[in-house]
Amino acid sequence: MKLLQSNWMCVLIGTLLYLGTTVAVWKPPVIERHAMIVGDFMGSSPGASWNYHNPEVDELIADITKQRDQLDARARELDSLAARLQLERQEITTITQTVARLQQEFDANVVRVKQEETANLKKLAKIYAAMAPESAATILKELQDDDIVRIIAFMKESESAPILELLAKPGASDAKRAAQISERLRLCLSRPTNEKPRT
Repeated sequence: MKLLQSNWMCVLIGTLLYLGTTVAVWKPPVIERHAMIVGDFMGSSPGASWNYHNPEVDELIADITKQRDQLDARARELDSLAARLQLERQEITTITQTVARLQQEFDANVVRVKQEETANLKKLAKIYAAMAPESAATILKELQDDDIVRIIAFMKESESAPILELLAKPGASDAKRAAQISERLRLCLSRPTNEKPRT
């Protein structure tokens, strides 16, 4: 009786009763029920949550994969276009530089030709001034009005006056031509010296 009333015996009996009650009440299939609920929710048989199969998710993955492939193709096209634009920009730069160089060469040649033409016109003016006015007028009649104006512009007034007089003598049409040449000479001589002649 003393043994049954001891504290140790009460603890031992209480422990055994607790363990027995726990074993009788314990329901281990709770995990299986959870798996069944997840399986029913996902539309597949019970099992681990990462083993389920859902067609909508597969469609989303396929759609995302397709969009990614399209974006990759677009990125490749843009890279190709950027490379082509870079090449075309380099070609345009090269062509622009070539055109600028050719323009400079052309301008230099035009200036050189103008300078040579001016020197040649001065020589011709001296030659015609040294000739008899009748001979000079006879030769100048065969030239174009522009050439006559350019040559006479380099002569002194005393040298050009007799030639113009002889150019106007033979008839009314010759006088009209001499008047037109005189008018053009006036415009040519009235231009300021610092103004460049028109090309």
